[in-house]
Parts: sequence; C-alpha cells; structure tokens
Amino acid sequence: MSTTPLTGCGTALVTPFHDDGTVDESALRALVDWQIDSGVDFLVPCGSTGEAATLSRDEHVRVIAVVAEQVNGRVPIVPGAGANSTRRAIELTRHVEAAGATHLLHVTPAYNKPPQRGLVQHFTAIADAATLPVILYNVPGRTACNMTPETTLELAEHPNIVATKEASGSVGQVSEIVRSRPAGFSVLSGDDALTLPFMSVGADGVISVISNIVPSTMARMVHAAAGGDLNTARSLHHEMAALMDAAFVESNPIPTKAALAELGRISNVLRLPLVPLADSHRPTVLDALTQVHATHV
Repeated sequence: MSTTPLTGCGTALVTPFHDDGTVDESALRALVDWQIDSGVDFLVPCGSTGEAATLSRDEHVRVIAVVAEQVNGRVPIVPGAGANSTRRAIELTRHVEAAGATHLLHVTPAYNKPPQRGLVQHFTAIADAATLPVILYNVPGRTACNMTPETTLELAEHPNIVATKEASGSVGQVSEIVRSRPAGFSVLSGDDALTLPFMSVGADGVISVISNIVPSTMARMVHAAAGGDLNTARSLHHEMAALMDAAFVESNPIPTKAALAELGRISNVLRLPLVPLADSHRPTVLDALTQVHATHV
C-alpha cells in the first residue's frame, strides 16, 4: 500500500466517447499521455467529470484498466469508486482495485443525506475493506451532504484514509482541517478557482477539471504555490480565471468537453442526461480558450 502523500495537480479526467456513445479508448490513451507529459502529478478517472454515473460497471472498470495500462506506473491513478450504498461502494472498490488503481476516491453518499455519524460508519467500512488508500470526497453541491471538518478529522485517524478532496467551497472549513490533520494526511482542492486560496492556508494541491484543457498551466500554478512562489502562482491563477469560470457555465463536464473538442482532443459527445454545450455559451468558452492560449499549452 502506498504511504507517499497524494499531493500536487491531479486531473479529473473526462471520458471520451465515440459518436455512437461507446468509450473512445484511443482518445482516452492520448489524453493520459498528454496529461503526464504536461506535468500533471496524478490522474482521476471515473469521477463526476468522467461521467461515471452514466457508465456501466463493466465500462467503469474498463476505463480504469485502460488508464492504468497507458500510465504504466508513471503517476498514481485515483479512480472514483463511490456509491450511495456502502455495500455497493465496497463491491465497486473490489473491481476498481483489480483494474489497476493505486488509490480510491470515495464521495459522500448522494441523495441519502446521512448524518455525520453515518458518514463515519460509511467511510470506515470502506476503508476497512479496501486494500488501497482511500481519499474522501466532500462535494455538497452534488450530494446535498456536507462532511464537517470534525468528521473529516475523525476519519483522518484511520490508517487507510490518507486524504480528502474538499469541494465545500469554504476556505474556513479547509483551514480547520489543515490546522488539525494528522501527519501525512493530504488536503486537495475540489474547486479550480479556490485552489490557490486553499493552498494559501496549507492545502496540498487540487483534483482539477480545467487541467483537462490546460494541464501544463494548472500544474505549474500548483507547483509554484507548493514551492512558495506566490507571485508566479497568482499570475497563473489570473491567466486561467476566465477558463475557470467558463468551465462551469453549464454542468461539468459539458463545457470542458466542448473545449477539448475545439482543441481536437476528443469528440464533443456526452451521455444523457448531459447534452453538448448550448450555442449561447460557446462564445464564452472560446473566448476563455483564447485568453489562456489553450492551443499552445
């Protein structure tokens, strides 16, 4: 089991599809190579950005296997393995571990809205059953369930829970976790626009959406912030600010897939209920790409 803290810039990979809706494995492999060559530190397939909710179990496992094969040990692989049933989350964990993951990303259960003591039992059961390190994922905007700092810190004491991805939108919440976390427990931003503020209070990196589009620029910003070069980090943050906004003009990953299609990296295909970017938002995304010079990074 890995004992190296998970830090730096991770990309929440999109899942490319062919026009007929099947997974485009060739485009996925090319994305993996581009990300690693651009300096990204780890990859996160089959999360919300990867449209995991629309993948069958076999597709979910196959995407992870393709990523693992293409990565070939170069960077950690942190696939989504969560479910809103603890039993199903453990079952999926078994498949994800066998597919070549190095870590497991487990989101707070959606729709159920468990109390905090339920979250403790949910994640403890997963961590007890898992053979790989577990990363917590708190994203109340998607799950209607916020994991409090007290709960995160209680779970951080589990020897197999090694990090949290915080998409609560609260610098105060992240600051509280950072201030009281045990040694070796990583805190990762789940919001591109809040990565620099989170890192300024001690967070260790990001699981990023826009690094799908600008992997080198996002990685450079995170690495500059981690190295204490706040002037460079701030400059790169401002360079990407328009893209950070544009990536969420509609539900993620709709704008990101439109941008990647514009760059010729993938086809602009999503699975229902997600649909391609509305024509009214296309100028916003194109303008953001121009501002960040995305064709060159």
